[in-house]
Amino acid sequence: MSAPEIVTFGCRLNAFESEVIRDQTLVTGLADTVVFNTCAVTAEAERQARQAIRKVRRNRPGSRIVVTGCAAQIDPSRFAAMDEVDQVLGNAEKLRAESYQSLSTPPILVDDIMNARETAHHLVAGFEGRARAFVQIQQGCDHRCTFCIIPFARGPNRSIPTGRIIDQVQQLVTNGIREVVLTGVDITDYGLDLTDRSSLGRMVRSLLHEIPELPRLRLTSLDAVEVDDELLSVFADEPRLMPHIHISAQSGDDTILKRMKRRHSRADLIRFCTRVRRARGDAVFGADLIAGFPTETDEMFKNSLSIIEECGFTYLHVFPYSERPRTPAARMPQVPVPVRKQRAGRLREAGQQRLTSYLDKRCGAKVRVLVETKHGGRCEHYARVTLDRDTTPGEIVTAVVEHREQLGLRARLIG
Repeated sequence: MSAPEIVTFGCRLNAFESEVIRDQTLVTGLADTVVFNTCAVTAEAERQARQAIRKVRRNRPGSRIVVTGCAAQIDPSRFAAMDEVDQVLGNAEKLRAESYQSLSTPPILVDDIMNARETAHHLVAGFEGRARAFVQIQQGCDHRCTFCIIPFARGPNRSIPTGRIIDQVQQLVTNGIREVVLTGVDITDYGLDLTDRSSLGRMVRSLLHEIPELPRLRLTSLDAVEVDDELLSVFADEPRLMPHIHISAQSGDDTILKRMKRRHSRADLIRFCTRVRRARGDAVFGADLIAGFPTETDEMFKNSLSIIEECGFTYLHVFPYSERPRTPAARMPQVPVPVRKQRAGRLREAGQQRLTSYLDKRCGAKVRVLVETKHGGRCEHYARVTLDRDTTPGEIVTAVVEHREQLGLRARLIG
């Protein structure tokens, strides 16, 4: 009998939770089962999950198929109606061992996530096949961006106490992990629900202080206007906090940002990037951008295009707008799908030009690379680096950049 297989879609929080699912299914002795941990950010993510489920059923007709994650939480009946699916679990239920002990009935086990008031803490020993580890610091979101359905899949903001986060990271470091990424749904709201009203900055500083043997720490997507001064201070004086910051920007146009119910303006984005660069001169930025949001005109789109250069975004995640059921944006006047795709292509092209320019400037620089495969990994600034000779995954090595490749850098190992 084969061990359970976990198929993960979507965000880094899902990647962390998939390791919890793996542990829970092993505890129960579950075998010959495939668990799909789905994403609901876009309709395309859901389509890919359904396609993968059908493919697995064709290739493994005797295996049990369990579907969970955000798409399953939001629309469990749709997945339960698939002939290929044996059971559907919600986002809370997927993290409980008992959910996998009674897989015969009921076919849908999904509670109302909006009633959740705390997040169960799970210690994860390691991450299968990965040199870096993701650690959940909070769950859920209290905001209501008009395009986003994720709060209804994840529930309200619930933070993990700092001490438990430190325990988790310490265990990972003890087990050989050299880089940790702090993740959640809305990590800049970290601590607002805790009795001590902690903040992301204070937690990060405590974590680095308590675990001096952790070589590298990264953060997932940040909300620019909610970053606290303490976090900027940590960026300025703690080299172990990597100088790559990803911003949940979504648009560069103020009218669209208001219609999205984002909490920042175009000027806020520019101001934030300027402040970070003053604190950490070598900082690089990534950003999420949505192309073709409802009511977006050509002039509004140009503001998103120009924000890439004004903020100096190096790594872009670009999404053509995708209608999500029951969201306010889905009821707004829609931009034609071909226009969304064309605008997304222009944003990606502009982003590729920025990335190419950045990589060209790295030639001759000395970089520290977390080796993810024997051929290379990523440096401090998150650029992909191919090394001139094979190296052991999990190590952090020093190399000198020789030239730019299509998707990253080529570097020569030192020593």
